[in-house]
Amino acid sequence: MAFLGMFSQALVYLCFAVLLGSFILAFISEAKRPTIVVPKSALLVSTIGIALFSFFPVLQILLYLVPNMGFGETLQSVLLTFEVGKAWLFTFIVSIILLLFISFFDVQANKLYRSIGVALTFLLILSLGWSSHASSYNQLLGFVSDTVHFTAVSVWVGILIVISWFSKNHQNWANFLKWFTPVALVCFGLTFVSGLLLMDIIVEDYTNSWPISYGQSLLLKHLLIIPLVVFAAINSLMIKKKVQMDESFNPLPWVKAESIVMLLIFSATAALGQQSPPRETAISSSNVSQLFSLVYQGQIQPNMLVQFAPNATAIMLAVVTLLFLVLMVFSFVKKMPAIMTFVMGLFLVMSGYLSLMLSIQ
Repeated sequence: MAFLGMFSQALVYLCFAVLLGSFILAFISEAKRPTIVVPKSALLVSTIGIALFSFFPVLQILLYLVPNMGFGETLQSVLLTFEVGKAWLFTFIVSIILLLFISFFDVQANKLYRSIGVALTFLLILSLGWSSHASSYNQLLGFVSDTVHFTAVSVWVGILIVISWFSKNHQNWANFLKWFTPVALVCFGLTFVSGLLLMDIIVEDYTNSWPISYGQSLLLKHLLIIPLVVFAAINSLMIKKKVQMDESFNPLPWVKAESIVMLLIFSATAALGQQSPPRETAISSSNVSQLFSLVYQGQIQPNMLVQFAPNATAIMLAVVTLLFLVLMVFSFVKKMPAIMTFVMGLFLVMSGYLSLMLSIQ
């Protein structure tokens, strides 16, 4: 059930990214981007996906309460009294409106229709922030932080996904980077600041949360940001020079690789939504993450505090992590396929994770 929850939540993030990325790129002049063709069916499926996959948290509550209350009474209670239920009901209604709007109007060809599409999508993002973990702890700050965080990520990732998977060519790539690079930097800055606020609201002590599943997912998410930043640097700086010197160079495989890293981050974020936050979970032998138990070499104590005492193995793995970071850039310089840089990024995450875990006393 937890895996299905993570999978459905990751698909919700993907659907938002496709919608927002498609609407934003439709505003951009064709002289400032490659030729993009996003089928209307992709927009319709994404809208349906938001309504369908965001229902999973409600379904989990229903499955828990139905045996005691009956289906009809439980459904009414969850949708009208639970915050997650009210948020999903709002999401469902707005999704239906957006679905009908996309069905009857060419949202990508008309500026007014695109603006309405963006507005409706943002309403759906507000609903997601309303039902978030952070909002339940600090209603205003949590809601604003989660909304800003998710909006910034959706804009950045949405443009990346649509430009990399729906482009028919790589024309005007230098012109595309001129405006996308500052947009990505702003989105990254907003994501970073709002992420710190969310951690302050949800996670009381970052490193001491690592033994439980929430902390493990959060750590993996943060480690995945390292190869993402490397890909972003390659795509915004090194490829820009490459395209200027060689117009036949195709940058799309590299952007696709960056978008896949973002999807992995989406998966880690989705896993966070399926775990109890550290504020609600005391560390004990019964709730320690299986992954942590597999890697951690010491004895797990109730309410244990994470203390660092790097050993030779951990230090060597840290060096290996830095080597993989260098190899990511080196593989691009040596004109290796983008998949090689992607694999190096995965090894970077693995070695960095092991280095940190083996450093815990």
